[in-house]
Amino acid sequence: MKIFKRGTNEEIIKYGIAGVMTTAVNYLTYIIMFNLLYISNLNSNAIAWIVAVTFAYLVNNIIVFKARYISNKKSSIKVVKFFLARLISFIFEQFGMFIFIDYLKYNNFIVKACLTIIVIVINYFISK
Repeated sequence: MKIFKRGTNEEIIKYGIAGVMTTAVNYLTYIIMFNLLYISNLNSNAIAWIVAVTFAYLVNNIIVFKARYISNKKSSIKVVKFFLARLISFIFEQFGMFIFIDYLKYNNFIVKACLTIIVIVINYFISK
């Protein structure tokens, strides 16, 4: 007995790949902003979040779920809900970045990686 339909398995795989790509976009954007352009920790993280969430929204709609065209009003509502749902994890991540990097002076690579794992879990439960 199959648990998932064939299309559903493909969608899950695409969603997982999109998630890995989004995580990479977030991490790489942060590293470029903070370590190469010397933008402050929290501003680098905010820029990385905006870039990554925008990337995730586009990839999920175009490639994963193959969303059809909807009216501008419905589309606007969908975008706002998507970003608001991730705002909770962003606030958590910003707080963690401030405490562990700015205040306690831990390594930004390690802190960002650890917080990314927690953020993925938070986003999963928020999106359910």
